[in-house]
Amino acid sequence: MTERDVPAIAVIGAGYWGANHARTLRGLGALVAVADRNAERAAAIAAETGTVARTPAEVLADPDIDGVVLALPPQFHAENALAAIAAGKHVLVEKPIALKIEDGEAVVAAARDAGLIAMTGHVLRFHPAFEGLMDLIDSGELGQIRYIHSHRVGLGKFHPENDALWDIAPHDLSLILAITGEEPSRVSGEGTAVIDHLSDFAHLHLTFPSGLRGHVFTSRLNPYRERRLSVIGDKAMAVFDDVAPWAEKLQLYPHRVWREDGSIHFESAEPVYQPIPEGLPLTRECAHFLHCIKTGEAPRTPVSDGLAVMRILTAGMVRHQS
Repeated sequence: MTERDVPAIAVIGAGYWGANHARTLRGLGALVAVADRNAERAAAIAAETGTVARTPAEVLADPDIDGVVLALPPQFHAENALAAIAAGKHVLVEKPIALKIEDGEAVVAAARDAGLIAMTGHVLRFHPAFEGLMDLIDSGELGQIRYIHSHRVGLGKFHPENDALWDIAPHDLSLILAITGEEPSRVSGEGTAVIDHLSDFAHLHLTFPSGLRGHVFTSRLNPYRERRLSVIGDKAMAVFDDVAPWAEKLQLYPHRVWREDGSIHFESAEPVYQPIPEGLPLTRECAHFLHCIKTGEAPRTPVSDGLAVMRILTAGMVRHQS
């Protein structure tokens, strides 16, 4: 690593999300280059962020660059992650880290053998509302978690190689895996293609070894936008609603459900909005990447987490309707 207070990071991939990474890393004082196979696009983002445009090969060959962020079309993530690791670079790979299990396994193994920091871009793990949700769970406020369901729907984006399941579901699967601390023992799913051969809607049903159940619904062809994760415990329920105003993003519902005299009774309650500190998840994620590079601390979202999500995605699409 170079003798800098802040690690030197290059962004490879100057599309929409790569540009966001570049702006964020510039704000953190870590950005030193932007690269893309489209030289004009790289030059535009480099000019905007006050850095230099370089080719991916130049970035990997530069010993003064400590790490790279890979924000590419997902079919290119694995090969570029392996090349970066081989060049001695720490990596933050956007999701999904690969499209084939064996490629994801290769990335995990290469990073482990090289002793390098390798993160998956599961940005919502760094959202203050999700961190607050984890605090509620860890404190026992919700009791034993019985069921988790997520709805992540909206209009677009449409990718030529990526369907609604692989593009959208990793967000919520990463959150569910963080909550459960275990991978599901059974996965079933169904996708529906409307526009062309790629699924525009996808459902996943998850059963975990502990008995907990989960459900994920994703759509990129929906008339309204929803980003909601609901966690059902035997004491209370909670919702992380990323579309809600900041003060209402984390909601605790102290509902009661109980058995008495052979019947099931319930009392509903109004949501109690939980205070959460403001902060941009991407900024927090990038800052965590820099911290791990400097300290050697294991990242919160290692590439092994990305591989676990891939295993669910691969197992889930057993049926496809068009």
